[in-house]
Amino acid sequence: MSETPTGGDDGTDEVVIPLSPVTDRARRSGPRRRGQQSALENADSRKDLVAAIRKAREVLPGDPAFGDPLSVSGPGAPEAVARAASQFVGDTPSAAKEIGLGALQVWQAMLERVGRGRGTQEMTILFTDLVAFSTWSLASGDEKTLNLLRKVAKAIEPPVSENGGRVVKRMGDGMMAVFPSADGAVRAALAGRTALREIDIDGYKPQMRMGLHTGTPREIGGDWLGVDVNIAARMMEAGGNGNTMLSQATLEALDFDTLDKLDLRVKPYRRGVFAPPLNGVPDNLKIYRLESVKK
Repeated sequence: MSETPTGGDDGTDEVVIPLSPVTDRARRSGPRRRGQQSALENADSRKDLVAAIRKAREVLPGDPAFGDPLSVSGPGAPEAVARAASQFVGDTPSAAKEIGLGALQVWQAMLERVGRGRGTQEMTILFTDLVAFSTWSLASGDEKTLNLLRKVAKAIEPPVSENGGRVVKRMGDGMMAVFPSADGAVRAALAGRTALREIDIDGYKPQMRMGLHTGTPREIGGDWLGVDVNIAARMMEAGGNGNTMLSQATLEALDFDTLDKLDLRVKPYRRGVFAPPLNGVPDNLKIYRLESVKK
């Protein structure tokens, strides 16, 4: 085919571009590349390989659960990279994803070890979460779900500010708040739980689990991050079906008579035989369940 310009009907030159024929080598290499790519994708999604890498992450520095919504919600560099990566790979388990999160897990641990990610002011962190909310919401529909979330916010958020705290962020059916004192955090949790008992959506009474931990998280851009934030989130996870949990650090930060004044007591937390371990929590950290004396 000629490359010489030819005249068009409108007087302009028409350029004819030759088409290169597909060689036998190209025909042979195309299916081979597709086969290699398919093999890599199959290996990446193998359940046994993904499980093995997740198991290996347990011996790495940092939080082995790094990568879940609780651990990547802050604005720190590892968290930002993890959020961006999850948008590309999605929620589908893969070996490449676990390897990447393992590297970010170690990165975050190194930052915290050298002091980045830790602040200088002692704060008490509160996490809340509705129990079995997703199941109820799916069966109830959007209108009832929004009605419930509004009522829950009105029940648990005012006690935060009334006791010197600040809501850092809302996470669907839960929230994160910080307090300059452990006493204020416990009072807010108790008041919020009391107000929550008044909520009834067509016979449904929501149950909330709460977790408190005291440490020195670092504030960046209105958010808080660091190992103490992760520990507070794990305290909430230990709350199971609606308990309020607090760490030894929070218990020691309370005034000596606070629990008596609020008619509260604490009981040591003992993990059930079949309950999974709390990842990202120091082995020597004691956990307690907060209960009413009148219970």
